Amino acid sequence: MTDVRTRRIAIGARPPANPHAEAWVRQGDGDGLQKGDLYTARLTLDITPALRARIKVSAFTQGVTVAELLRALLEREFPESAS
Repeated sequence: MTDVRTRRIAIGARPPANPHAEAWVRQGDGDGLQKGDLYTARLTLDITPALRARIKVSAFTQGVTVAELLRALLEREFPESAS
């Protein structure tokens, strides 16, 4: 057998952040965000190719993306509770 030696290579420290850039990022314009900009969770569904095609055609005829169409559908079916 061959003698395999592993060498650990240390990763250097994180470079110092630019405090002005960090402050600029943190002060972002929250009011300028669209609802679509706030989505962070991914939802994966297994659907038939025929259903996928119908969804794509419907989105195209409405002039929206498939994601926008499905988000609107889910928002209508599952509105935020006003509690």
